[in-house]
Amino acid sequence: MRTLLALGILFAPCPADGHHSFTAEFDSSKPVTLTGVVTRLDWTNPHAHLYLDVKSESGKVTSWALELRSPNVLLRQGWTRDLIQPGDVVTVNGFRARNGSPFAVVQDVTLTDGRKMLLVQRRREDF
Repeated sequence: MRTLLALGILFAPCPADGHHSFTAEFDSSKPVTLTGVVTRLDWTNPHAHLYLDVKSESGKVTSWALELRSPNVLLRQGWTRDLIQPGDVVTVNGFRARNGSPFAVVQDVTLTDGRKMLLVQRRREDF
């Protein structure tokens, strides 16, 4: 019996680290549109991140972290590492984090030159 218990513990499924579902972290009832100055774009796995400084109507600047798709998916969708540079002004549409922090998942980005870069998805859980 102890051997079976030890084997069961040894071969028990381990939780996956690092990845999450859309609904666990983001709220589809809270869309957000942000226009701001790019401070950084990190091409990291499992998700790339875009960082924007967004100025409110009152003049207060809030730094936002924005989750993109994986670098591989971005490359397949026409993105390049130099597509967005620090200092660029972009507009982002997405959904806010459930916890109310300045964090969101991106659906599309409108670049300085007016091109709209979509982050095509099959399901929200793909983010």
